[in-house]
Amino acid sequence: MIQPFDDAYFMRKAYQEAEIAFDKGEVPVGAVIVLNNRIIARAHNLTETLNDVTAHAEMQAFTAAADFLGGKYLKDCILYVTLEPCQMCAGASYWAQIGKIVYGASEPERGFVNLKTTLHPKTKVVSGILENECSQILKRFFIEKRNLN
Repeated sequence: MIQPFDDAYFMRKAYQEAEIAFDKGEVPVGAVIVLNNRIIARAHNLTETLNDVTAHAEMQAFTAAADFLGGKYLKDCILYVTLEPCQMCAGASYWAQIGKIVYGASEPERGFVNLKTTLHPKTKVVSGILENECSQILKRFFIEKRNLN
């Protein structure tokens, strides 16, 4: 039996947020936070729009989810993000005590895995969900950006 609300389903929702970022000229990273198969936060990169280097999709999603829940801990939540979180976002996930992180494309230079950033001990990680799609939108963004300059 097909599970309608699996990791691929929610990653597609995060990907939709990445498309919104792309259309705004932001680096196309999208995120959703899920609790009990329900999206409680949606976000995308806003670093250019807000002129704020900390306005990554994950940070925006953590703030929205905490506001929705009325508390700062996201222990029972799952973060779906199209790109492997950076050191800053992984650190924030530690403090938020996120239950699970699911990401699409790897980020070998700035991602938390190669930088060996510590996550909360109870946080589970799943990688490579819709990896090709998540990688392609980033590649397309930077190719178009280079062609405009």
